[in-house]
Amino acid sequence: MKEISLNGQARTDLGKKASRELRKQGMVPCVIYGVEKDAEGKPTAQSFVVSQKELAKLLYTPNVYIVNLNLDGKEVKAILKDLQCDFVSDRPMHVDFYQITAEKPIVMEIPIKLNGLAAGVKAGGKLATSVRKLKVKSAYTNFPDTLDIDVTELGLGKSIKVAELNFENLEIVTSKEVVVCSVRMTRAARSAAEAAE
Repeated sequence: MKEISLNGQARTDLGKKASRELRKQGMVPCVIYGVEKDAEGKPTAQSFVVSQKELAKLLYTPNVYIVNLNLDGKEVKAILKDLQCDFVSDRPMHVDFYQITAEKPIVMEIPIKLNGLAAGVKAGGKLATSVRKLKVKSAYTNFPDTLDIDVTELGLGKSIKVAELNFENLEIVTSKEVVVCSVRMTRAARSAAEAAE
């Protein structure tokens, strides 16, 4: 899986006023949680900031990345967990990261990639994708860039559900009933089928 590096600086001045000031300076307030725990064993969150310009490399792309965060010289691996954007400008307002390790399985949404020319498309149908990503669970070291799905045998009016899929070293978390893709009948294909009958 692709990796990306981001530089962050720890935040001590918290609160809405401080956050607004940071955004004016082109910085985005962030938080990371997941591995670190307090004396009572509860997860702790560390607040930091990343420049909006640098964060754009991670946010405005169809790819899914493992993030190598450099927090004041300390290297941490993480994934993007949550993103809050401004309703009007669509600028990032706050980002949550989740710290990961090679030992602990995590759930991530990985983009699907349909491979091959479906038999139903050859017969005049149209291939339709119902979902762009699937949720899978595994150690992050097992995640591919895309989940490749062969559609060569997919006939006219047929579909592929999550229940039919299987990926090495990955557990699919998305509901088994979800339709991933299908070949829809077009008017031309329907006319040809009726003419053949």
